[in-house]
Amino acid sequence: MSSHSKKLEIFNDPIYGFIGIPNPLVYELISHPYFQRLRRISQMGLSYLVYPGAHHTRFHHALGCMHLMQQAIQLLRSKAVAISEGEEEGLLVAILLHDIGHGPFSHAMEHSIVEGVQHEDISLLFMEALNKKFNGSLTTAIAIFNGTHPKTFLNQLVSSQLDMDRLDYLKRDSFYTGVSEGNINSERLVRMLNVVNDELVIEEKGIYSVEKFLMARRFMYWQVYLHKTGVVAEQLLIRSLRRAKELLAKGVEVPCSNTLLFFLTHKIRKADFDEAILDRFSMLDDVDVMGALKAWQHHPDVVLSEICMRLLNRNLLHIKLKNKPIEQQKITKHLLQLQQKHNLSEEEASYFVFSGEIQNTAYNPHKQRIMILKSGGKLTDVVKASDHLNLKALSNVVTKYYICYPKEGVSPRL
Repeated sequence: MSSHSKKLEIFNDPIYGFIGIPNPLVYELISHPYFQRLRRISQMGLSYLVYPGAHHTRFHHALGCMHLMQQAIQLLRSKAVAISEGEEEGLLVAILLHDIGHGPFSHAMEHSIVEGVQHEDISLLFMEALNKKFNGSLTTAIAIFNGTHPKTFLNQLVSSQLDMDRLDYLKRDSFYTGVSEGNINSERLVRMLNVVNDELVIEEKGIYSVEKFLMARRFMYWQVYLHKTGVVAEQLLIRSLRRAKELLAKGVEVPCSNTLLFFLTHKIRKADFDEAILDRFSMLDDVDVMGALKAWQHHPDVVLSEICMRLLNRNLLHIKLKNKPIEQQKITKHLLQLQQKHNLSEEEASYFVFSGEIQNTAYNPHKQRIMILKSGGKLTDVVKASDHLNLKALSNVVTKYYICYPKEGVSPRL
């Protein structure tokens, strides 16, 4: 490790303790402004409105994933799985940078700041830009991230139904929210890993840990990631940006940072991402959006100011979850009530009365299945190998439908 990198060889992580920086390339990547930006991107968006401790960042998560990947590489090598030094570096870089393309407040911004561009697409663009800056040092990492590397199991360590990403975020998010049901034994799951026929598998004695992992994942989605208060807050945040875009398109002044203003006034698609756009995107973080919300709460447009006040003061909309789609007449009833009471147009009222759906699948048996290695060498899907009746149910897609509308008499303006 170069002399300047010795200033910071370890991070003190509340989940795993000390996390070491394994090599100079990783040190340089962590030091790069693209990666440092992740300190200003929340891991769980607006979930802190439900769980006050959920203020950890993508930066925390990326380092945790890298730490688990270091453990996985060491463990697999001890089981005679061939991983070269180049592949090791590729794995560590791929998992370190897997979330580098997230926008402000994470998933809420995915279709608000840019037009239908997934964060994985932007992560790849960042990795390709960094590969140029670092003279091709990220080529193996990009192949692993893309799934084009000839060794399939390398990609599965980065992106599968039991990857280092999931093993870290479930344990980390459980810790910061205080939701102990989501706490998984990620270290034990890593110890149970093996490779058979170039596929990542779990040894039979780890089956109960996998069951716990899948149950924890289901619980965390319904109780935390898809918590109804978090859902309505995220929808309001998306609508605040949509309203700002509409006002700007009409020539109305909407004060915000120059970086955020650029993305609100330009339609940026995947094909538009050149180096200049990527650099602009790398300047965008939670601070821009939070600063905008604080400024917009005083905006003369009643819709924009109302949405922002509700978000800042946690005076959110009422939300009801149902097992069946919401009937249109219920939506129309609330729309008409709001229009008449506050003299709003149907378009204005629709910012505060709307419906949608949320889905949760803890385990998808049709996508890179979790395979259990039996003692005789046979491979079996975890659902078939398990005696836990709930695992079959966890393979089903569960859809819930919601309707949001203002509570009575809680807002000075609506």
